Parts: sequence; structure tokens; C-alpha cells
Amino acid sequence: MTTPPALPLAVAAALEAADAGHIEDFLAAFAEDGVVDDWGREFRGREAIRRWSDAEFIGKHVTLAVTGVTTEGDTTTVSAQVGGEGFNGPSHFAFTVAGERIALMRITG
Repeated sequence: MTTPPALPLAVAAALEAADAGHIEDFLAAFAEDGVVDDWGREFRGREAIRRWSDAEFIGKHVTLAVTGVTTEGDTTTVSAQVGGEGFNGPSHFAFTVAGERIALMRITG
């Protein structure tokens, strides 16, 4: 059996916070000028990320069941089965971490 690579601390914190519905902890995982790229729509900065999340992510009671993790360079991609009151189905979350915070979370199918 192969052990998946360890998640960067900021990524693990963001996923745990999202799954638990804790918006403040989710936002704290991002750099001040961090970006969420949701299928090409960019939300830059914690307040923009909060508005996006309230409408489409944590505000929709998202659940994330991680199904895989890969890391290439400074990008960690987490595959997950997404549930909740919004989008449901498989998705990929590519995280770029700078220092101790998430600089970019790109969501794709």
C-alpha cells in the first residue's frame, strides 16, 4: 500500500475548516492576497473569498471526502468527492502554498 503524500499544513487546515463549516479558520489558511480560482472565476483576497464561500462553498454546507493527493513542485492537488447543498460530485483542488499560507486554490473537475 502506498501512503499518500502529507498535505501542507495550510491545505490540511483549509480542508478541515471547510468540512467543519468554520469560515474564519478557512480564511486564515489563505495569504492576505490569496486567490480562489473556481473554474476560471477568480476571487482575490480574504473578503472576496469569504463572499464566494458564503454563496458557493461553506455557505452551502460543503463536505469533502478526500480520494487522492498528488504533489508536483509547490502545487498539491487534492481529489475529493464534494457534497452539500451546492455542487455535488468529484472535483480537484490544486493548492499553491507560499510560506505558511495558501496563495492559490484552483478548483477544477
